[in-house]
Order: sequence, then structure tokens, then C-alpha cells
Amino acid sequence: MGVEERRQQLIGVALELFSHRSPEDVSIDEIATAAGISRPLVYHYFPGKLSLYEAALRRAADELAERFVEPHEGPLGARLLRVTGRFFGFVDEHGPGFSALMRGGPAVGSSTTNALIDSVRQAAYEQIIAHLGISAPSPRLELVVRSWISLAESTALIWLDGRRVPRAELELQLVHDFAALAAVSAAYDPEMADLLAGLLANEPADGPFADLLTRLAALAPAATLPS
Repeated sequence: MGVEERRQQLIGVALELFSHRSPEDVSIDEIATAAGISRPLVYHYFPGKLSLYEAALRRAADELAERFVEPHEGPLGARLLRVTGRFFGFVDEHGPGFSALMRGGPAVGSSTTNALIDSVRQAAYEQIIAHLGISAPSPRLELVVRSWISLAESTALIWLDGRRVPRAELELQLVHDFAALAAVSAAYDPEMADLLAGLLANEPADGPFADLLTRLAALAPAATLPS
């Protein structure tokens, strides 16, 4: 193989191993064996495990960022549901690797790892803002979107610890969470209220946002307001 071809092969092998076990538990010897080469040859292409680990994280970050790309067609609720489905698909396929990416793994605190994590978050943020059709987001809208991205990360990490909640339910719940965050912000800000009204006006009766309103309406008779 050529130099770059071999490097890409090693990154792919490492990422596959990291997808099933924590990077700390995967040795250079295992990576070499899986790639069908010797340990010294691995070091010929990467000076150490950390550099190979960071290269694998970079590929994982690029793939994860691509999961947020969605055509700007149809109701926002359905778009967000498709995005969360692909996001959880990545989490499901690359559990330990996803945890390592979000938590830093062996390179926790390194500038490279932090930059990779931030790049994924920024890509997700820019995609959602674009879907909202906003060119200059207000501080409250930015807070809503970035808070939702952080919530999606933490939800996925908790879910990986046993997968005790059905994945499909969490995907829908995250879409509902976005609407709920926007609704709370709308209660404080007229601009957010106008944005939310516009989003709900374009939602079909069988969409995720309408489903949330139906669920909340069912709870209303049981709710009591303080006197």
C-alpha cells in the first residue's frame, strides 16, 4: 500500500476496534494484528498510540458531523427526528468510540480532542440554525439550540450505559425536548414566540411537535395550578 492508503487503513482498523471497546483497552499490538502488519510498521505511520487515536477521532468526528446534514424540505419536526435517528445510529454503532470522542478518552484535555468535539457541536449548531431559516440568531435562540445539542450528547452517553430506554422513544423525546426548550424561551421573548408560532403553524397533525401537544393536553386535566 501507499503511505496514505496504509494510514487510512490503520485509522479504519483503530476506529473499528474503538467502536467496540474503550480506546484505553486497545493496544498497538491488537491494531497491528487486525491490520495484518507488524507493530514497528504501525509506528512507522504514527509516532504513537495517541496520534493514531486522534486520527481515528477525527474521522469519527467528521462522520458524526455528517449525520446532522439534512435536506431543507418538509416540516422541522420530521427533519429533526431524522437527524436524531442518524445521530443515535452513530452512537449505537460506535458506543465506546462515541464516549471517547465526547469525554476525551486518553487525550482528555488535549487541544486536538477539544477542537474535534467543538467542531462537531458547531456543525450541528449551524445545521439547525440553517433549518430554522435564521441568518442572525438571537442570544435566546442560540441558547436554545446549544442547550439542545448538549442535552442530546448527555442523553446519548447515559443511554449507552445499559440502553435501558428504547432508542426510538429517546429519539422522539429529544425532538420534543427541542420544542419544549423553544416554548420556555418563547414565554420570555416575543421574537422566540413568533419563531415558535411559525414552526408550529407548518407542522402536520401527525408530526412530532403535534404529538407533544397531544401528550401535554392529555396531562392537563390532572394538573392543578397553585391557588
